[in-house]
Parts: sequence; C-alpha cells; structure tokens
Amino acid sequence: MEVWLDAPTDSGHEGIDAFYTRQNGHHISSEDGLLYRNGATIGGHVHIVSEASQAEARSLAGSVEWILLTFEDWSMIPIENVLAATEGTPTKVAAQITKPIEAQGAGFALDIGVDALLCTEACLEAALIVKSIRLEQAPAIDSVEAEFEDRVELSMMTITEIQEGHAGDRVCIDLLTMLNQGEGILVGSTAKSFVLVHGETIQSKYVPTRPFRVNAGSVDAYTYLADGTTKYLSELKSGDEIRICDSNGTSRLAIIGRMKIERRPFILLRFKDENDNEGHVFMQQAETVRLLLENRKAHSVTNLCVGERIFGCSFSTTRHVGQSISAPSEER
Repeated sequence: MEVWLDAPTDSGHEGIDAFYTRQNGHHISSEDGLLYRNGATIGGHVHIVSEASQAEARSLAGSVEWILLTFEDWSMIPIENVLAATEGTPTKVAAQITKPIEAQGAGFALDIGVDALLCTEACLEAALIVKSIRLEQAPAIDSVEAEFEDRVELSMMTITEIQEGHAGDRVCIDLLTMLNQGEGILVGSTAKSFVLVHGETIQSKYVPTRPFRVNAGSVDAYTYLADGTTKYLSELKSGDEIRICDSNGTSRLAIIGRMKIERRPFILLRFKDENDNEGHVFMQQAETVRLLLENRKAHSVTNLCVGERIFGCSFSTTRHVGQSISAPSEER
C-alpha cells in the first residue's frame, strides 16, 4: 500500500510514496477528472458526491491503472463498492482520508483495503501505521477468478435436515424463453452454497406446466446474473439477464419477463457439500417446486428425505453488493 501526501514535495517526511498536487506536474496530480503520475496519465479522479459519481468510479474498473476517490463527505460505502468492482481487475484504488480514524477504515475496507491513502500531514501518522501493518501482514490475496464460464461446476449436496419454514414472501421468476427438461437456476440463502431449482416444465395433474417459470425461493435468497454477479431474488426485475443451467453444468442466459412475489408457506432445507460446507435454502411448500436428485430426475421438495443428494454448487468467495470478493465472511 502507498501513502500519498497532500503537501509540498520538500516537506521532508519519511515513508511517503508520492506527493499530491492538484495541478499536472511531478509526482501525483489530478486535473479535469484525470489522474497523473509525473505528467503521464495513470487513471481517473472521481469526487464522490452522489450515487451517480460512485457509479462513475465503478465504471472505470478494469479500464485504468488507478482510480482516485475524493469526497464531499467522507464515507466508507463508496470505497467498499469501488473495491468490490475492481477486485479481479488490474485497477488500483486510492482514497482520500480527512481524519486519522479514517485511515484504518479505508486501509482495511472489505478486508482488502485500498492501494493508496491520500492524506494531509494531520493524518500522515495514521496512514503510515496502516501501511506498516499492511506490509507486515504481506497479504497475498489472489485475484478472484470468474465464477462462471459456459459451464458451471456442479457438485452433489446431501440433505441434512428438513424443517417447516414458516410463511414468507416467495419469488417466481418468469423468463422470456422456454426452459428445457432438466434446466433451472441456482438459488441459495448464502453466497457460497446453492442448489439447482428446476423449472416448472413437468406435467402435474392439478396445475398446467409453466415451462418459462422457476419457483425460485424466498426473497432473501441469491441467484446469479449473466455477468457472474449475484442479486437477491427480491432485487430482480424485468429485463435482467440471469443464468440458467442443467445438471451437466451446461449454462445459457435468459431474460426475466416478470417477477411474481406472493406470501406462501416454506420448507427449510439444510444441506452440505462433499467437503462438509453447509448451506440452506427456503423453498415454497408445493409439489410443483422441484430439485434435481443424483439420478438427474426432478423431485418435489415436499417428498424429499434427509440423506438424499441433490445438484448444487459451492463457491469459496463471499459477496459484496453482488460482486465476488476474497474477503472472509461467515453466513449461517
């Protein structure tokens, strides 16, 4: 991590990686939204005043070497959101701090931390302490690999517990494309463990098929968008592009036509993967809601038994605003 000091270059401090001025010249400078090092453009400077300016900063991820964030009113949330957007890209993030207490927040945001702190002399000691701690820890955080390609790596999940799940808001996802037998979407109540929920493509003697629909689960559950990010089911909307897959892991993209949220009784399924990592999901208590068993047959959630194995997937990373990040977290 670097420390950039907003002060004259002859200030004589040790441990400084660069001096910052607001006019294009030597060391670090910014002008008209661009960031320079010794006169050469190295990225963008975004002054955070609103959600729109935060979005502008996020949009630079992957396309520039550096993003410098300065603030109208200093806030951790934009720093976290920009860090989440840039992880897995070569883009580095620098953040302005205005009080000593802010150095630790920015320096360890999302357990990743910014790549540079911009400070005045009043915050310099705090910034250098954070830099020293970061160097001592020598974090070797690997870039997060893309979770999705054309295929999804599925595995078997063993059902460990089936409980009555009370009533809550259930989400049906209606797509602008027809699902094939064996296809569905990945749904999970944690960011690391998902099950494959089958589409309503199977004939029932009580209701007609809805081969464009997935009765996905509770509003708090996650699913995957086309770009590999996650959204809560409650956040999905018409026009969103999500990923559907089959038990072989073959995946394709589909557009959401509408969302249907209604209050329904739930079943709570708890399961674990082949490495004993635990997960859970709330599914509507209905015969038309199905998961795929080990024999690749769709099976109603109302007829599942403890010990049965279902298709799903596990991930090693956690999520921040839908972005995969390497910071540790615990979900239950």
